Amino acid sequence: MEEQATIKLAQQGDTAALAQLLQANYAFVLRYLIKITFDPGWAEDLAQETMLKCMNKIKLYNGNSKFSSWLITIATRIHIDHLRRRQRERNWQEEEINLRKIKFHAAHYDDDWPAVLEALAGVSANVRTAIILKHYYGYSLDEIAEMMDAPVGTIKSRIHNGIVIIRKEIANHDE
Repeated sequence: MEEQATIKLAQQGDTAALAQLLQANYAFVLRYLIKITFDPGWAEDLAQETMLKCMNKIKLYNGNSKFSSWLITIATRIHIDHLRRRQRERNWQEEEINLRKIKFHAAHYDDDWPAVLEALAGVSANVRTAIILKHYYGYSLDEIAEMMDAPVGTIKSRIHNGIVIIRKEIANHDE
């Protein structure tokens, strides 16, 4: 059966046609994912996720590209999403480690600086970075905006809101 006819049947709910499409393209998608991940196990997981997404979105395939290209697009987006998720998890873990270090150091000093460090650790990395660049290193809002690739208004807001949060934390710490 011609691929376009099989696709039409799959879009109409024919599970045998959908299974045939997935089976015909699985190895192609898997080989692609192995090449971009260098990890056959992870590539297998991504390929399965790609096939699952294809099953759920088959009705969205419009025929403007080859079916295999559509699957590669899905696989690529899934791969990128996983990379972003992994990066967010690494960032979160690093922030947790830094927070523990700051709390450890704060417990060993009597002055207010550890309280400030602990409060700084409690704000997001973007807010903390903007505050430190402004108030510790003395950069202008324009310079910080350029460094952080964000509008000046966003930087101003981050600094202001971050300082409000830090002041509250320090006030709570002093009580």
